[in-house]
Amino acid sequence: MSTKPKEEKREDRRARKTKRSLSDALTQLILEKRYDSITVQNVIDRADVGRSTFYAHFRDKEDLFLSSWEQLLDHFVENIKWDEAGLRRFVPVEGLFAHIKNFHRFYVALVKSRKTDLIFKSGLEYLTKAIDNSLVASLAEKAQPAAPTAVISRYIAAEIFGLLKWWLDHNMPYTPQRMSQMFHQLVVPGLLSALAETNINERIDNSSTELRHVHLHGPYAHKKIS
Repeated sequence: MSTKPKEEKREDRRARKTKRSLSDALTQLILEKRYDSITVQNVIDRADVGRSTFYAHFRDKEDLFLSSWEQLLDHFVENIKWDEAGLRRFVPVEGLFAHIKNFHRFYVALVKSRKTDLIFKSGLEYLTKAIDNSLVASLAEKAQPAAPTAVISRYIAAEIFGLLKWWLDHNMPYTPQRMSQMFHQLVVPGLLSALAETNINERIDNSSTELRHVHLHGPYAHKKIS
């Protein structure tokens, strides 16, 4: 009996572990020093892997960073609950903003190095495609939405990145929870209209009611969105 499938599975697991170690190493270094001063040698020393191993997976430091960025966006899309649209906050905006909040210092460094436009442009394109794939899969054997899925996906991705950039540029004036609440309040009615043409008014009313009565913590505790 051939052992090739087992060997390939073991190799895939080893590769994933190596990539995760390199990504974690870069993340740790970003929190400790300026991004521009981090070298590939710094990364492989922290991850305890060889230089040839690094280049077997990534072209350079930027390639590693973009790969980590895409993994974060993949995780974000995997947690979108399309079936709960209009019933509760179905897009995990709070988790995304909370994660990026921990890297605000890194974002400031990107601004200084003039790389934010590249990061956000590539992120927008990647997130649009990922959301579209997720949405199409969720609509399998269901009635097609009123608007093309590509348009819906671009709309969601653009709103997320637009709010995220504004939030970071203004030194994060609201909590991630508050940003999630506002995102859903602004986006859900139009999104539901695009996703389906039946029972829209009822779901929009339910969504608006749910969002208006969400209580927050911290400086926004006991306040409601009108």
